[in-house]
Amino acid sequence: MKRIYTRTGDSGTTAIHGGLRVLKTDVRIEANGCIDELNVAIGIVRTSMPSDHEWQPLLKEIQLNLMTSMSLVATRSDMKEKNPNSLPDNLVELLEKQIDAINALCTPATSFILPGGTPLASELHHTRVLARKAERWLWKLHEVDAVPMEILIYLNRLSDLFFIMSRYELQQSECSEEIWRQFGYKRKLK
Repeated sequence: MKRIYTRTGDSGTTAIHGGLRVLKTDVRIEANGCIDELNVAIGIVRTSMPSDHEWQPLLKEIQLNLMTSMSLVATRSDMKEKNPNSLPDNLVELLEKQIDAINALCTPATSFILPGGTPLASELHHTRVLARKAERWLWKLHEVDAVPMEILIYLNRLSDLFFIMSRYELQQSECSEEIWRQFGYKRKLK
């Protein structure tokens, strides 16, 4: 790459997979921007951990899957077959196994908690809300052009993963979770 700037976006458009140009305010661009923001946040989480931390391989794999997801999201549904990128068939299943394994190491959640406690737990909560934000924008895109269901489900599970990682981090650091209130659906109605 001779230079980093192309000047092709100076008029408010950007290219998507297949060479089509769309407005930078297009819902597809916003959705991909949110996935990119999530990926950066995961990179920040990774740099906050020792390089030999047990979660490093998982988080790197998630980042790679998000890059592939961004390529697929940048492709209109009528052009998907022209995109050579693909996600693993068991993408969601593998993530659910990770969530279950970490959750089994935590005390049961009975209340809404305030994000915080340790810097890493806070970063994981921030990553959790960025996953939810990306998921919302993907569903908005899905209303106008089909997004692969595996990507929609994957983003939903990622927020669950980062939530349970933050709880595990707090419990491992022996930092108490700050409670907002007990889950309403777990209380019996009188």
